[in-house]
Amino acid sequence: MPQFDSHFFSSLIFWEILSFGILFWVLYKYAFPPILETLETRERKIRESLDQAEQNRASAEQKLKEYEAKLQASAKEAEALMAEAKQKAQRLLDENQQRLRADSERIKEEATQDIERERRKALQDIKDQTAELAILVAEKVIGRSLSDDDHRRFAQEALAEVAAHSKN
Repeated sequence: MPQFDSHFFSSLIFWEILSFGILFWVLYKYAFPPILETLETRERKIRESLDQAEQNRASAEQKLKEYEAKLQASAKEAEALMAEAKQKAQRLLDENQQRLRADSERIKEEATQDIERERRKALQDIKDQTAELAILVAEKVIGRSLSDDDHRRFAQEALAEVAAHSKN
């Protein structure tokens, strides 16, 4: 095998080292910089993405806290509105009850006045009928017709007696 011959072998090693050195220099000069730049760019993008993700997470947590605070404030406001609505409803109910009581009292008072007016009217009618009846009875008893003055006098006397009896 000729490649293992010492004379040929040393020459082969020299050219392999020289080829490797040239290849390494070419790679170092032209291939590694773009590769390293690409790797650095990728590393920078990943780092920026991670930083952005961290910022987004922190922002999301902050917004979540704000929304929870707003939600709690809204719940408290809703409770306050409900309490206010209940108070207003109770106040309206109380006002309606008072108005109904006042209307009831007014109607009761009017009814009492109407009853009293009708009672007086009925008493006056009874007095008038009693006076007429007394005059008729008196005419029958006396047997003659009475004059208008006699009618008035008997009516007044009868009314006075009826009034005296009704007071007792």
